[in-house]
Formats: sequence, C-alpha cells, structure tokens
Amino acid sequence: MAAPVDDVELREAQRDYLDFLDDEEDQGIYQSKVRTMISDNQYRLIVNFNDLRRKNEKRAGRLLNNAFEEMVAFQRALKDMVASVDATYSKQHEEFYVGFEGSFGSKHVTPRTLTSQFLGSIVCVEGIVTKCSLVRPKIVRSVHYCPATKKTIERRYTDMTSLEAFPSSAVYPTKDEENNPLETEYGLSTYKDHQTIAIQEMPEKAPAGQLPRSVDAILDDDLVDSVKPGDRVQVIGTFRCLPGKKGGYTSGTFRTILIACHVKQMNKEAQPTFLASDVPKIKRFSKSHSKDIFDQLARSLAPSIHGHEYIKKAILCMLLGGVEKVLENGSRLRGDINVLLIGDPSVAKSQLLRYVLCTAPRAIPTTGRGSSGVGLTAAVTTDQETGERCLEAGAMVLADRGVVCIDEFDKMSDIDRTAIHEVMEQGHVTITKAGIQAQLNARCSVLAAANPVYGRYDQYKTPMENIGLQDSLLSRFDLLFIVLDQMDPEQDREISDHVLRMHRYRAAGEQDGDVMPLGSSVERLATEDPSLAEEEEQELQVYEKHDDLLHGPKRRKEKTVSVEFMRKYINFAKMLKPVLTEEAAAFIAKSYSELRSQEQVNSEVARTCPITARTLETLIRLATAHAKARMCKTIDEVDAGAALDLVQFAYFKKVLEKEKKRKKQARDDADQETDDEAEQEAEQRQRKRRKTRSGDQTATEGESHDPYDFSDTEEEMPEVQARTPKSPDPSQTGETQTKLAESRLKEFKAALLDVFRSTHAQSVALKTLMKSINQDRPQPFLSSEVKAALEQMQDDNQIMMSDDIIFLI
Repeated sequence: MAAPVDDVELREAQRDYLDFLDDEEDQGIYQSKVRTMISDNQYRLIVNFNDLRRKNEKRAGRLLNNAFEEMVAFQRALKDMVASVDATYSKQHEEFYVGFEGSFGSKHVTPRTLTSQFLGSIVCVEGIVTKCSLVRPKIVRSVHYCPATKKTIERRYTDMTSLEAFPSSAVYPTKDEENNPLETEYGLSTYKDHQTIAIQEMPEKAPAGQLPRSVDAILDDDLVDSVKPGDRVQVIGTFRCLPGKKGGYTSGTFRTILIACHVKQMNKEAQPTFLASDVPKIKRFSKSHSKDIFDQLARSLAPSIHGHEYIKKAILCMLLGGVEKVLENGSRLRGDINVLLIGDPSVAKSQLLRYVLCTAPRAIPTTGRGSSGVGLTAAVTTDQETGERCLEAGAMVLADRGVVCIDEFDKMSDIDRTAIHEVMEQGHVTITKAGIQAQLNARCSVLAAANPVYGRYDQYKTPMENIGLQDSLLSRFDLLFIVLDQMDPEQDREISDHVLRMHRYRAAGEQDGDVMPLGSSVERLATEDPSLAEEEEQELQVYEKHDDLLHGPKRRKEKTVSVEFMRKYINFAKMLKPVLTEEAAAFIAKSYSELRSQEQVNSEVARTCPITARTLETLIRLATAHAKARMCKTIDEVDAGAALDLVQFAYFKKVLEKEKKRKKQARDDADQETDDEAEQEAEQRQRKRRKTRSGDQTATEGESHDPYDFSDTEEEMPEVQARTPKSPDPSQTGETQTKLAESRLKEFKAALLDVFRSTHAQSVALKTLMKSINQDRPQPFLSSEVKAALEQMQDDNQIMMSDDIIFLI
C-alpha cells in the first residue's frame, strides 16, 4: 500500500504547486513569467522562495527539507501549467525545470558549513568557481530499431544526478529479447548538456590559518557555461550523496555533490545597465565641459591618490581605448593601450592598479611571482573525468576586451615575460602543444607596475639601465612612466596632509568603536541584496557630495565625478569610433618625425624607451581615446596635441621635471634667507660686476627658472675663485691672470648652458661638448682649459663627470 500513498501525496503536492503558479486572481506574477518563458523559448522558471512561503508555508518547508520528491511534483505542475497556456510548446521539450531564489535562512551556507545534515535538502552555497569541466552530452532517451521484427524500442536513462529515486542501468541495449540485433536511431535519441564545476569558499570567509574548502556542483541543460573560473557565485540546488564503490562493494564513505537548479552571479556585471535618464545626463555632461572634460575626468580618477596627473590621464586613455582595425588582408591593428609604471617603493603604483580593478568593466589581477607564462596565456591540462587533453584559459584570455593588471612585473622571470609578447601586439594566444593547435583571443590592455633594477631609481644611471627590460618588450608598452619619490618639503607636506585625511575618513554608516566582523558566515542570507536594489533604483549622481576629509577643504570648487557615473561614461564613450582628420594626421606625422630626429641627433637624451614605428601607432591610439573622452566623432588637432604631451612626458620629460623641482626648491630656500645675508650678497654681486664687466654675458631674468642655468649658484662663487690662485707675492700679472680665468670660466659656463639647452638633455659627451662650444668662436677653448673649468664646476657641485660624459646635477 506504500506506493499508492506516495502517489496520492505526489498528486496533492502537484495540485498545491499548480495553485501557486496559476495566480491569475492574485497578481498574475507567475502567469506572466510562464508566458515570458514560452516567448523566450526557455524551459526553466525562476521561483522566489519568499512568494511560495507567503502563499503556502507548509509546502515551502517540505520543499526545503524533502527536495527530491517535491521538485518532481513542482516540475510536473509547471509542465501542466505550460500545457494549459501553449499545448504545442509543452510537447517540444521533454522536461521543464524550476530554479529558486530568495531567502533560504539556515540553508544558506558556504562549502565549509555544508555538512551531512543538509543531505536531501535545497541549499544555497556561495563561493568562487575554481574549475569548470568540459561540456559533454549525456543521453536521456535512446531509440532502437530491430530490422528482423520491424519494431522500435525506446529506452530512458537516469543516474544519481537526476531527480528520479531509482537510477536505471547504464547498459546500452544491442539485442532484443529474442537476440535480434538492434540499430540505434541517433536522430530520434535525445541528449542533454552536462558540466561539473568546483566551488571553493571565499578566501576572506575562511577562518584564519585554514585552507579554503570546496564542493562539486553539477550543471545540466541551460545552466552549462553560465559561469567561468574566478566568478563569485551563489549556486542553489539539492545536496546529494553518491555511494562510492571499491572492488564491487559500496564503501562507508560517500562522495557528495550539489545538483544545481539555479546559478546567480555575485560579482559586478561586465556591462552596467543604462537607465533612460542616464544617456541624456552623459551627453549633457560632455557638452557642458567641452573644453576641459579630459582633465575633469582624469582628476576624478582615483581621488584618494595625491598627484600623478599625467599617469591618471594615461589610465583614462587606457580605459577608453583606441579603435581596433582589421584590414582586408587579415592583419589586425590593435586598439588596446598598454601602460607600464616603474618607480620607487611607496608611490601608489599598486593603488592605481586597485582603482582600475574596481572601475574597468572586466579586469583580471595577477602578480609577477604568482603567475607563470602559461598562467597568463593558456595551458594544456588533462581532464579529470575523461583523461583527455584540454585547453585551460589563462588570465589574459579571460580578460579578453578588458584589462590585465600585473603587479610586481619586474619579479617575473624572463621566460614567463616573453609569453606575453605575442598577446600585447597581436591580441591572441597561439598554442601548439600535445597535439592541440589553437588560437585564443586575448584582446586586452596591460597595466603593469614594477620597481627599478636596484629597488630604487638610481639617478646616476640612464633610465634604460634602471628599467632593465628588453627593448622588444618596452616598445610594446605605449606609455612608460618613471615615478620618483622626490624629497620636496612642500610636496611632502601636501602628501602627508592627504594621507592623514584618508585615515580620518569614515564611511556614512560606520559607528564609533564598531566591532570588526570575524567568522566564516555568509555575507547575506538571501540571493538578492536589498541595499543593491535600492542603489539601482536611485537616480545616477554625476558628482560626488563634497567631503572635507575625502576631497580636502581646498578643493571645494573642484567637483569630483562619482565612480558610478565614471563607469557608465567610460562604457558609453567606448562605443564611439572616431575618424582621423587630415589636420590631425599631418600633425601626428610631423610630431613622430620630430621625435625620431630628436632621438638620432641627441643620442645622450635621457629617454625611457626606444622610439619605433609603434610610437606612431601610440600617438594615433591616444588621440582616439582623447576624442572618445570628448564624445567627438572626429580626431582633431587638439586630440593629437594632447596625445603628444602624454608621449613626451612619458619618453623624455621626467628627468627634466625633476631638475626643475630641485631648482625651484633652491630658489625657495634662497628667498627665505635673512636680510643681512641678502645685503651681503648684493655687495658681492656689485663687486663682481665691477671686476668682470668687460666681455660678460649675464643670463636674462626670464631664464632664471631654467633647469640648466647655473646663475643662482654663481653668486656664491667669487670668493672661492678669488682664493684659488694664491701666490706668495701678489704682483700685477697674477691679478690679471685671475681676472682672465674668471671671465673665461664665465664664458665657458654660458657656452655649456647653450649646449645643454639645445640638446634638451641631462648629460652630454665631452667630444660633443668640445665641438659645440668651439663652433664659430674667435678664441676657442683648449682641452686643458675645458678640463680645468669642468673640475672647478665639479668642485662647486654643479656637474658630475664620469667616463667623459658630463651629467647635470
């Protein structure tokens, strides 16, 4: 009598679920959901547990604790419902599935808290997907034809992963009862997709000092390929155990799996949802700030980091990207912009990377030592279930059409670093290993941060020696920034003020003396986060509300664009494809030829990376990104000019800027001297003018801030120079010689200044110097005179000589 009782219970459950779905008298929510499902040609209905609990609490409790029988009844009820709405559609699909969302209470767990008490229940497990198997077909129903008897035989297959209580035998029929051979009708047989994924508990939820646990989940039919490794997900499904067999006997230990009925992504979606009011706001913003929009957006990028104006502009260009072109012959011109930051420790390189991870639509973080070459590109692995060789995508393939952030780039070994050469220029990974030949797309931008070769930047070595990477790799980076930790009292004061304000800042809801959350429980006990839903409903704010601690009391007039608006603006601007105008093209060609000639003429120019034909493409890409930021359909000369500024700053300007700052500091110190010293100085200057009036060349006032000017330090020099040629008897001839030497030294300094100015460099070779200063000079300098003058200047700490190269200090 047991079977009929079960049957009666099943029918009763089916009736209850059908009443729940047929809610026309109530609000008609699920009736409309079923109609939408049919129109979208789908066969899985997502049901909110809270609605079922409200309508029939007893049935909801049974469904949670006795999942398998109740799920069968629910799916049958759904099939009846679909048949009543559209009879033909219900015959097209073998089965209709039910997925759940909402609040699960104590059944909302992590892989660590998923214990044996949950077996046979519906649970919601949250974690990170670590492994995804290949998608394979699984047979559901096979049809066989017997030529001897002209009959067809149908056979259904179920295993432990299906809802049926009794799995069928997995033996495939080849003969009928009378031993007649059977032919399989493959066209009439039905199959379903099948995939296994591993879910690991989130590292921040694992207890201190313990390894994260994981659980296997099985995805069938329409759920396959809905997640990829690295995704944070909530998997709702039934928890079941599979008996393990050893030597034909069932052992006492069981393997547990989760049979998924719904998978919900927890991480931010790649494409933000645009509301109807968002697009006019974005257009209005771009028109109202038509002149300074690029600067406004760059200032709002990572407002918690002080300074780094040009680097922020470069990162904004990287997020916007250029325009990719695929030519008729199949060659591809990349549109991705790659940026490399090299600099001293504690200059906020990693913080900039963190900001990009939070803002970019798709960003994958890796580190130098933590990732190998195959981990970045693709690896050939062995599938656990079948033992076949298969490809596993690396970080750059997963970040296709996104950004890869590589921290500690200098710590990677050279072998691993060469693996990314192909990706950075061609935009794909080619694999020819273990009989697998494949080409995977990896069209991503690379943002890398590294320390110089010696840990800190060495001022006495060229930038190329400090960087220590091959030219072939450096030329693939569009922009390379050297970030130095400079000692400047004024700047240090600003930075310390900024950092202290950041540490004093408190979030809106945070209380004083709040307890830190510890433990491995889940964040929220429902699949929907109510606070997120509220945020989505709120109107998009263009500017952030000013906070004195966060933005600083001095920047009240400067408005900061909100992160949410920035994300939507960048997504909107990326869709544009600006076209290069003739004026901009001519300007870029002229600028490129000037950059190249500057490199050839002045081989001593301190540059960060080689200027190749890729630099020309860099100029085009940066100009395109600037045009996108302005929401302009054409690339004008303004965009090309902004691109040239960025390239010049990244290639040459860094060292010169450092000199300017040091000079400025020296001037500031001089201004703060006491009045007595100033009077004394003025007297010395008058005395000096009287001495060396004939043939003197004084620097103009406009050039006083020049980084190559020695005029500031010359003022203290006469005493030292007057004392040097001491002789026992101060005769008239000795005095004239001293005068001559001083005027000659003054003349040499003026000539040296002209040479440094014309080369725009911080170092010059001795041969080049001799040739330049003696050109068109009536009284040429002898080599002994030049050496004596250089030694004098070296003693005064104005220059430094090494291997016949003069360095400016």
